[in-house]
Amino acid sequence: MTDEALIPVPSGQPISFLEVVTDRPGQGLVYRFRFVAPEIAREKGQADFEMIGRDMEFLCATYALPRIASVGPVPNQVIISLSDRPTVFAEADTEATQFFEAYSIDGDACIWEPF
Repeated sequence: MTDEALIPVPSGQPISFLEVVTDRPGQGLVYRFRFVAPEIAREKGQADFEMIGRDMEFLCATYALPRIASVGPVPNQVIISLSDRPTVFAEADTEATQFFEAYSIDGDACIWEPF
């Protein structure tokens, strides 16, 4: 991960963009923005869920929203995921630490939706 690939977040942890997944059928139009955040790994200690949540909301508002604004219809939901390592979408990886949050879009705001 190069410094140019890092996305600044409130916690300061290194986060990089992995991919966006839009072609999975389910609950209407959903954009899944996937990021790699190595510092969330289990072996690094106790996860700070509040910090991770703030970073994920920030990524929705400042990274995802600007990118979906010009691509067509607004999705029903944006899902932000953080993983300590690159993973293959929809494949189980028992070694990876992962967090997911779902947001509905209200104008220019991400509204958290509990899973």
